[in-house]
Amino acid sequence: MGDKKQHTRPRRLFINDVDRYSSQHIAKFLSTCTAGESLEEAEAEETLASPPGEPAFHIVATVSASTKDGKDDKESFLLEEYRSPTRDELLKQLLECDVVVYNISEGATQQQLEEATWAITALHAEMENFKSRKMFILVSTVMTWAMTKPQNPDEPDVLPTEEEFRRRRPHPSFKNHNNLEKLVLKLGRGKKSKLTGYVVACGLQYGRGENLFHYFFKASWLMKLPKVPLFGRGTNSIPMIHVYDLGGVLQNIIELKPKSKYILAVDDSKNTLEDIVKMISSTLGPGKMNKVPEQEAIAMKAFTPEELEYLNIDLRLDALTIKDSFSLRWTSEAGMVENIESVVEEYIDARQLLPIRICLVGPPAVGKTTVAEKLCSHYQIHHIKINEITEEKVSHLREIVNEADPEYVSEEEVAAARKQLENINKNMEVNAGRLADHLLFDILQEKLNSKLCRNQGFVLDGFPETYEQAKLIFSDEDTEMSARPECNKMITPEYVFALNAPDDFLTQRARGLPQSVAEEMHYTHEEFVSRLTRYRQLSTAEETMLDYFDELEIHPEHIEVSTGDSEYKDVMKKITEMVGIPKNYGLSPEEQAEEARKKEEERKQKVAAEAAERKRRNEAALAEMVAQYEEWQKNLSELNRQECELLEARSLPLRNYLMKYVMPSLTEAMSDCCKIKPEDPVDFLAEHLLRNNQQEQQ
Repeated sequence: MGDKKQHTRPRRLFINDVDRYSSQHIAKFLSTCTAGESLEEAEAEETLASPPGEPAFHIVATVSASTKDGKDDKESFLLEEYRSPTRDELLKQLLECDVVVYNISEGATQQQLEEATWAITALHAEMENFKSRKMFILVSTVMTWAMTKPQNPDEPDVLPTEEEFRRRRPHPSFKNHNNLEKLVLKLGRGKKSKLTGYVVACGLQYGRGENLFHYFFKASWLMKLPKVPLFGRGTNSIPMIHVYDLGGVLQNIIELKPKSKYILAVDDSKNTLEDIVKMISSTLGPGKMNKVPEQEAIAMKAFTPEELEYLNIDLRLDALTIKDSFSLRWTSEAGMVENIESVVEEYIDARQLLPIRICLVGPPAVGKTTVAEKLCSHYQIHHIKINEITEEKVSHLREIVNEADPEYVSEEEVAAARKQLENINKNMEVNAGRLADHLLFDILQEKLNSKLCRNQGFVLDGFPETYEQAKLIFSDEDTEMSARPECNKMITPEYVFALNAPDDFLTQRARGLPQSVAEEMHYTHEEFVSRLTRYRQLSTAEETMLDYFDELEIHPEHIEVSTGDSEYKDVMKKITEMVGIPKNYGLSPEEQAEEARKKEEERKQKVAAEAAERKRRNEAALAEMVAQYEEWQKNLSELNRQECELLEARSLPLRNYLMKYVMPSLTEAMSDCCKIKPEDPVDFLAEHLLRNNQQEQQ
């Protein structure tokens, strides 16, 4: 008993590659386990010295080398997380752990197989230095049984069990997995050994958001294809297990230490791939399935060749140990097909695929349809226009009546569709092409209840218009007598937005439409004025449609549409801030590429337009500079001419003075100088002019 009470603290448990689907959910499950949870109550009281509710495990883990940088936050369920440790650093951490789990069950690379081989070998080499016993658990895959033949072909219902593990024959691509299983069993053997080795061969894992089966869930949820593809014949039986049940198997191994060192971890289901895909499609998607050649899976980028190897396994196994020896609290003992509702719920919750339901109302020409289309594009949800759903319903009924596929549509459904089509046609004949409200509301409710709308959501464009219409469409029939109004939450909008604008603005906008467009939209002057007047009257009624949502505590948001917001950017910003981020898959890789191409094209066009504008501005500036220079040259020439004329005008009096008083004396002096020819002519001229000037003065 003293030996049993040695674990007075939570066990330190290591698991590799915790960022991958399988290891992540196993670690999450084990982090929620409490000490002795899988033991019988009396045994647990005797065995454990830990207080009740003490966590059973402290989880430490590595992150795979393929993880992109940028996610530095440690997961909340982990005590410690190691990123790309060296072998020496990793061995040091492994030696501190009580349990080491290496998971190679999903798409393990050669590097990961080598690391697991190194880990068991290194621990075995250090075994003599262990202070206490350690446990090594290899989570492998049933692919190491893929080629195993029945022991007795005459008894096909007698299934292989883990007791026959020595007979197992692996798939050719999983021989290294098989060799590693043998190594773990070999090195972890021996009564006196301080290292106990276990191998868990688990079925294909599902649940908690899906991994291998994700394509079928996504294709069903999106419903972009009329039928969910089934690659290959689909008649192969697939051994499976819910990923949390796999975590439960590991918990039982750690706490119960079973004698059997090789354990099969599969549920009780014996479903074929066709059974699985058909059930996923029926529960989440169109309810139809299309068998296509297996190679199409690669062309459609639905699966990799390695994933197809898993999906092509054809094997039925019986897990005796977990049935007879374990106290397993099953999440999905009967398998995915039997528990599809809870599996789908997990998928939606894990992927946060929440529908967004919006009702958009407002006066005519305010831009409801434009805003609705923008919202549908942003959130990848469905645009519900009351005029179109009737045409869509009639077209669908005609398709059932005329082209029904007997595989999916029974004779009773064809007869019901024919009767409903006749009722709609008769009603529209009586009401001059309009459909009676009760039939219209039935069609609308059916549309809102469709898997497309329930999966992804919708924008209800301009409808309902009155309190009574809203009540008839959204009220829950079971609570009509209740004092407090109740609604059908599956189809009732979560957000109601009322767009508004002044009548003058709306009228001006309607007038600005081309005649053909105005006639198509019923926005001719008479029709528009009548519709606008009716909307204003309904908005001031004693009980309005918005009052109905107020009573449900879904308070409408009023948004003014401004004249300067022709692109509705302000409206979209307000709505998306209130609604939040998209809650679905968004665009596919192809759509993302197309969107990126469009944005790049728009960017190039914008850059080209800006360059052209800059060039135009530069040319205009240059032309202006040339014109200014020419004008300046012209003005400068004119200025020079005027200065010359001014100087000419000013020089006339001076010339006359010189001709009268200076030039005669100077001419006489020059003449005398020429006759006498003095040695210094200049001095002679000066004296001559001075003397002559004195004589004139006397």
